[in-house]
Amino acid sequence: MSVRILIADDHILVREGLRTILEAQGDMHIVGEAGDGRNALKMAEALQPDVIFMDISMPELNGIEATRMILLRLPTTKIIILSMHHTNEYVIRAMQAGARAFLLKESAGPSAVNAVRAVMRGRQYFDAGIEVPPAKRSGSLGSTKTPLESLSRRERATLQLVVEGKSNASIAELFKVSTKSVETYRSRLMLKLGISNIPALVIFALQRGVISLP
Repeated sequence: MSVRILIADDHILVREGLRTILEAQGDMHIVGEAGDGRNALKMAEALQPDVIFMDISMPELNGIEATRMILLRLPTTKIIILSMHHTNEYVIRAMQAGARAFLLKESAGPSAVNAVRAVMRGRQYFDAGIEVPPAKRSGSLGSTKTPLESLSRRERATLQLVVEGKSNASIAELFKVSTKSVETYRSRLMLKLGISNIPALVIFALQRGVISLP
């Protein structure tokens, strides 16, 4: 039976490379491609793939938040995170969101097939060079906290859109709430993170893979 795969990455060359490698296997079929997190969420719901390759840093909705939201709707879908970074915090956040595998973009091609086969057998998969978090080795990630864990889902989404330069009005339209509500989310998240200005918020977001440099 063919494995149905969705690729979510904002770089077309990455998507094309993965498509070529995976479809060469014969039993893996790419059912769709998405260039941002919100599109990935919509396509996942529409296509219900078996496996999703998810870039950790994407516009509109980053890969961690997209993973959380997809798995709330499609709990049996296996998500493989793609990242240029392999710090412990990135890996922990991915696993806490429900991802089953973590690949470095620099070696994602050779590892992609192995990762798909592992997650389809119910196993987790970590790329070579990635240090498996101690909490993962002991069987639980629940007690490991990161700075972003203090934020609600709506606050994390607001964080990304603010640092991408979206206005309060455009965020309110996207969320279908009032501008006043967005101002509240924005003030609350900055208070929780102990950050008082947008440049510092941008640095925070870059360091944690919420956004990436163009």
